[in-house]
Amino acid sequence: MSEIKEQLPKEIEVVGAKANNLKDVSVSIPLHKMTVITGVSGSGKSSLAMDTIYAEGNRRYLNALSAYSRRRIEQKTQAEFESIKHLPSTIALTQRPEVPSIRTTVGTLTEIFNIIRLMFSRLGSHVCPNGHRMEPTLLVSKAMNFPETNPLAGIVDCPFCGMKFKAPGAINFSFNADGACLQCGGSGEERVIEISKIIPDENLTLREGAVLSWKLPGRTQMPLLAQELGVRIDIPYNALSIDEKNIVLYGPSVKKKVVIPANGKIFNLDFNYENAFLAVENSIKNTTNETGMLRLNRFYSTVKCSACNGSRFNQAALTTLLSSKNIVEVSAMDLQELSDFSAKILDETIPEMKQLAKKLIMELKELIEPLLKLGIDYLTLDRSGHTLSTGELQRIQLARTIRNEITGILYVLDEPSVGLHQENIDGLLKIVDKLISQGNTVLIVEHEISMIRKADYIIEIGPKAGDLGGELIASGSLNDVIKNEQSIIAKYLNGKINLRQYTHECNLKDEDQFSINVHNKHNVKKVKATFYKNALNVVTGLSGSGKTTVVLDSLIPALHGQNTSDTLEGNYQFDKIVEIDATPIGKNIRSTVATYTNMMDELRKIYASLPQSKNQKYTISNFSYNNKEGACPYCEGMGRIKMDVQYLPDMTEVCPNCQGRRFNEKILSIKWKGYTIADVMNLSINEAITIFNEHKNMKETLNILNDIGLGYLKIGEQTPSLSGGEAQRLKLSLHLKKQFKNTLFVFDEPSIGLHPDDVQTLLKVMRRLIFKGATIIVIEHDLDIMINADHLIDMGPRGGKYGGQVIYSGSIKGLIADKKSITAKHLRNYINSMNLDIQYIL
Repeated sequence: MSEIKEQLPKEIEVVGAKANNLKDVSVSIPLHKMTVITGVSGSGKSSLAMDTIYAEGNRRYLNALSAYSRRRIEQKTQAEFESIKHLPSTIALTQRPEVPSIRTTVGTLTEIFNIIRLMFSRLGSHVCPNGHRMEPTLLVSKAMNFPETNPLAGIVDCPFCGMKFKAPGAINFSFNADGACLQCGGSGEERVIEISKIIPDENLTLREGAVLSWKLPGRTQMPLLAQELGVRIDIPYNALSIDEKNIVLYGPSVKKKVVIPANGKIFNLDFNYENAFLAVENSIKNTTNETGMLRLNRFYSTVKCSACNGSRFNQAALTTLLSSKNIVEVSAMDLQELSDFSAKILDETIPEMKQLAKKLIMELKELIEPLLKLGIDYLTLDRSGHTLSTGELQRIQLARTIRNEITGILYVLDEPSVGLHQENIDGLLKIVDKLISQGNTVLIVEHEISMIRKADYIIEIGPKAGDLGGELIASGSLNDVIKNEQSIIAKYLNGKINLRQYTHECNLKDEDQFSINVHNKHNVKKVKATFYKNALNVVTGLSGSGKTTVVLDSLIPALHGQNTSDTLEGNYQFDKIVEIDATPIGKNIRSTVATYTNMMDELRKIYASLPQSKNQKYTISNFSYNNKEGACPYCEGMGRIKMDVQYLPDMTEVCPNCQGRRFNEKILSIKWKGYTIADVMNLSINEAITIFNEHKNMKETLNILNDIGLGYLKIGEQTPSLSGGEAQRLKLSLHLKKQFKNTLFVFDEPSIGLHPDDVQTLLKVMRRLIFKGATIIVIEHDLDIMINADHLIDMGPRGGKYGGQVIYSGSIKGLIADKKSITAKHLRNYINSMNLDIQYIL
């Protein structure tokens, strides 16, 4: 046996990886270890990890299934490489998990709710049909174990009245099944028509069109019918009596004659009266096309279900109690409360049921424990899945994989630190250690320094992005990479870099202060957050601590003058407010850097103005791949075609007609400076700068993109493929041509997807904005950005109901010295581990 062990492979061997911009990359990845792939944004990290290693591991596993099964599973396209040896079965946790549906909650996503439902069924105190509350008994559990075909399945006797009844099973406590509220079907929401949407302007008369729903097809005569019912239609709606308004809104459906003059004649016609609400309801019943539905949806709002108050459950499900709590009360608990509650359940369980209770509680704790370690203890079971952040979804996904305790798997994680505070990253590293201890291999695409420092093996791809990247520039242990002169990440691993862009204290003045007073919003009860104009303000804190609530849900709406209970103080007037987040740009491959920045419009003008174009009578529209005049007829301007190859995954290939250039042959015959319009779109921003010297608008846009570190992108790069960090900087580029005095920029985690080198570039851009008069507020976890802040606000102390307070407000110097702040602890550790000069930072 020992000889066999000696012969077992010790590493995954990848030879000649060529996906996207990779240039014949060959690497060895140690099995049963943690390996990190790093490199600047766009260097090819994900191409190696996701498009090569994961894609091939996924393909090999699926090839073991039948053709029938493979056809029903989404498959990855064939990766480009020479060989990959010793590759285990592979699981990937993506950077952007799919957004769950409205019918999912934290409880269903984590599968904790399955155990809770079972607990209510087997350990709960049920009520018989005559209203007698029964103590929990093992007889209920035994009755539930009978097969469905047995007439005694689930049948119990009430000890008070002797009545036999079917005790509720786990399915009766599911809001997606028998436990669902009858009115909303378990969604917790209902759509209602709002008076303010059908009558948006009460100063108008009915004849002037005060009732918008009466402008729907076939309802234009309703004001005249209302007049026949005694409503005055030539005075403002707000001047009508209560009785008149009731007729408009709720009047009965009666038939009335209406006199209508048309073409010099008088017509007496019969019409059925439809009140303002009924006009919408009847229209929606008779509408099948999507456009019509969208038009009618504007009259509706989604509100809490009035029957279940948003709990999703029917009344019958609420009669059963578990340790004096009903299913709604337990669902409202956060994960930490639920963990504490489980101990109470065991204490109150009768002796004969202790064994069953212990088993269920043990399973419950196994589900909760990794979630607590990952720092999402504040999430409640009933929190709707579609309201969770990307980081929260990713951590739930990660926790779900660890509890399966399978071995011999390769886990590929794409930037798992996204959206995580340093405290949560410590928990993430413990989860990774557990995966490895179970006999698995973990491969992580990552920029986070603390994650890289903990890796057993590091692979660095670079040296730059796009065509200038895709090479293996360093690999080995932490010490190997630090000593490697080719490495870009090395200077950030050993602290040999000045992390603060601005080397002296920013002169913050009291007269430049502005504050938001937040009252009872989410987990923030009563907080005053103060910011400074013409400075870099950074708001930090653990996930769920209240950062987004203070900045995006309170400050920004108040600055926009929206009706809110939150109040502003100080010098808070801004001429312009610009919000920039990391959401993807564009939904399909027709959206490119050129179209997003309006460079495409400039290109089309240049090519349309050429003598060749004028001779052919080509206009600007001919030079668009979105118009049939300019698009390749084979791929319709997409540049690629999708082919269905039956039992193999769909293949996306470069269009054989235009070779991916998108345009038709006639348009590609027109050249400027020797370039077709497709050639120009294939140039990187760096390459294009010198070509457009004489074109002011193009040159200015290209220079801005280059200055913010996007010079490697191609002009025709598809925007949906950009990382979160690239998307943020591209959005920012649209504003850099303008004046910034008295402009507020708000960034939501701009470091997402950024290499430390890219973070430094971003900080230079921010400082440039501040020097030109802008004010910046950043919601952020990145320690380098905190070190560069002029003013910091630390929310906490933890998340959810354990947070919502301003723990610290002031300079970086004061935060580092603060003993209460969890953020401060990690800042101190970071500075010490990097051997940084604290005096320089301060």
